[in-house]
Amino acid sequence: MTPVTLPMPRSATQRCAVAGARTTAVAANTYSELAPVPERRHIPVMLPEVLRALDVKPGGAYVDANLGEGGHTEAILQANAPDGTVLGIDADAEAITSARGRLAGSPDLAGRMTTANANFRDIADVSADHGHAVGSVDGVLFDLGLSSLQLDTEQRGFSFRRPDPLDMRFDVRQSITAGDIVNRYDRDDLADVIYQYGEERSSRRVAAAIVAARPLQTASQLADVIASAMPRRGGRSRIHPATKTFQALRIAVNDELGALEDGLNQAISLLKPGGRVVVIAYHSLEDRIVKNLFRREATDCICPPERPICDCGHTASVTLVSRRVIKPSEAEIDGNPRSRSARLRAVERL
Repeated sequence: MTPVTLPMPRSATQRCAVAGARTTAVAANTYSELAPVPERRHIPVMLPEVLRALDVKPGGAYVDANLGEGGHTEAILQANAPDGTVLGIDADAEAITSARGRLAGSPDLAGRMTTANANFRDIADVSADHGHAVGSVDGVLFDLGLSSLQLDTEQRGFSFRRPDPLDMRFDVRQSITAGDIVNRYDRDDLADVIYQYGEERSSRRVAAAIVAARPLQTASQLADVIASAMPRRGGRSRIHPATKTFQALRIAVNDELGALEDGLNQAISLLKPGGRVVVIAYHSLEDRIVKNLFRREATDCICPPERPICDCGHTASVTLVSRRVIKPSEAEIDGNPRSRSARLRAVERL
């Protein structure tokens, strides 16, 4: 299939995290002593694993490229006390407000956090604006995907369970929405988006059904059309039939994959020797980009195997922290089902 060029502006990648009954707070100098915090608070995914992978140090300077509701940033600030800092970047202004509210009761932590309403594909420029030059940062965290705040907020169109407008923008300052793609793309281009970004095998059937049902105004209307187009299969699926198509539209609206590769390359350049980039991905498209980029940057020669003499000039800039992907524990999955698909990878700057 020929890739489709999507006529859309740059936007954002956001984090995916889990809402639930309990979360944890990490003591300043340890990752194993976890204490309960108030009920109904946002739970950062794979928190102990993130802190170990980042190797958080007291006094260190860190960047949370997907601030979200601030769960990971709060824990990093506890671990890099007394004078460490975190720059929290998020394209969603509502997420920044939520993160600030989370830390409002802890003046010491809040005073060591700065925020930027920006796309992490511009992480180098944003970091420079906040005093972090190339080679000066101890660690960068990317927690990709969709946050519980965004899923649960009406009028954003991320959930197919409500009659919300077809929006799906992380950054509401951009112009293109999911409604534009659903109602304006021709059938073939729409099918390509659904197949490439949602890995939906029934993409052409879904696209044809959407075109026939136009105009579509709400997320729940779209979900019903998608469900009606899907082939009947025996048994009961664990996921809603609209899940992959909604994922595809969200990725397309926000140019998430392009932003990810841009952001990762810049993040590596920000690190001081021994600094680390840690990424949590939630679907195979993201994880594949992270895995391939990390492996490439951890390799001296990237010439094709058939080339007898290396002439690429590439030298390794990082080393893999773990050669195997790190997954959430069974206990975390039991308590936080949305963490099930999380995959963590990390590299350290040479």
